[in-house]
Parts: sequence; structure tokens; C-alpha cells
Amino acid sequence: MSLMARAAVAVWQMAPTVGNRRANLARLAGAAGTARARGATILVTPELSLTGYDIGALTDDDTDPELLTDLSRIAHNTGLALVVGLALRQDHQTWNCSAIVDRTGDLRGVYRKMHLFGDLDRSRFCSGTDGPLVVDVDGITVGTLICYDIEFPEPARLAALAGAQLLAIPTANMTPWHFINEHVIPVRAFENQFYVAYANHHGTEGGTTYVGSSTIAAPEGATVRAGEDDEALILMTIDTDDLAQRRREATYLIDRRPELYDRLSQEN
Repeated sequence: MSLMARAAVAVWQMAPTVGNRRANLARLAGAAGTARARGATILVTPELSLTGYDIGALTDDDTDPELLTDLSRIAHNTGLALVVGLALRQDHQTWNCSAIVDRTGDLRGVYRKMHLFGDLDRSRFCSGTDGPLVVDVDGITVGTLICYDIEFPEPARLAALAGAQLLAIPTANMTPWHFINEHVIPVRAFENQFYVAYANHHGTEGGTTYVGSSTIAAPEGATVRAGEDDEALILMTIDTDDLAQRRREATYLIDRRPELYDRLSQEN
């Protein structure tokens, strides 16, 4: 077995402290330390985990690019890679983002959410156009999307075709869409033959009640799931040797017929 054949992904289900950047960063540092102590090599947080999701307008402090420096410091201090959902003001626009930082604190990339959900997203954020981010993170090929993105099969498939072994998804999934956690996430893992880590909020913000139930799904159908109502830290081992073997046996990516899929690129 190769040195990087086994890793462990942790998902942190939480409810941010609204309006308190320092408190949320301190809580993230604590969760990262706990996850590292439990054997995790990468931690995934919910969407907009440093601010909250249904909190109305975002301030300059909420979207400060210096937050990326804070994340790098936490990753370096804990020796744990991070995939963190946050808002960022970049290029004179505001984006709903997922940042990937490796265990040394090196920023590996920032993904901008492609599919904006409802008026709350569209009133605050620009829509990303670059597709899923897929990068090497300490020997594991990690892709990231955000929340509503995973409810479309195409972005997840793009990540798989780019070589993702783990798809990390910060989310803010709310009632009544509990079935996304229970059914869609395991299906995405199976049909693309990779691991999916889906990190959700719990509790209530504004008019939104979150379903909790953060989920990690393996390519063969196994799942680990948090409860609905409480903060939680869940883990799953990633075995890349086993994943490579499963991809040889479950040949969905090889057996595609893209020459028949032209209509997928046509406008409605």
C-alpha cells in the first residue's frame, strides 16, 4: 500500500456565530485541532461557515480576502488541510466561495459557486463560471463544489473526469430537502466512483431551518451521517488503492457515450 493510500476526511456540522468573525475562526481552529487528533487529514466546513448563510447583507469584514490568510494560519498550526465555505470580495465583486488550503497552509485554490440558489444567493453573489476546482491536497485529488451545485449531475461528473478522488461540498441545505443528504449525495458518490463530503449547518437562521444530517458517502454506497440538530464532527477513511480498484470494476467513466450527449450543451 502506498504512503498516501489512506487518508481521512472529516466534516464539521456547525452553526456559525453571526457577526463575529473572530469567534468563528477560533471555533474553526478548535474543530480542526479535534479533527486532527481523531486522525483526519482534511476538514470540510459548511457553506458560508465564517458568517452564516441566511443573515441578509454581508459586510466588508464578512468578505475580507484576509480571511484566506487566517485559514492558511489555522491549517499550518494544526497540520490539517481545510475546505472552507466563505464569502469573499474579489475583483470588485462578491462571491460565494470554497477555499482549499493544504496542511502546510498553502492556498491551493478558491472555487466560486456556479449555481446560485434563490433570491438570497442571487441578491448577494455573482455566479462563478470556471467549473469545479480540482487540486492535489497532500496526495489526495480533491474537488470542490458548493451546495446547489451538487444537485446538478454535470459539475460532479466534471470533477470526476478531472481526477477527483474526494468531492468536498460546503452546503447550507434546508427544509424540506432532506432527501438530498439521504439520496443524492450517495448517488453522486456511486455514479462517479469517488468520496463525497457534504458539510451542512444545523439550527435556524432568519427564515431558514437547516436539516443538518451532514453526510460522507463512499463510492460503494457506505455513508456516515450526523444528526439533524446538533454540532457534530464525522469522519470517514479514504482508501485510494481501493478506489482505484473500484474504478476498474465500476467503469461508468470509461463507458460514457459523450458523442451522444450533444443536447446537454444546448440552451433550453
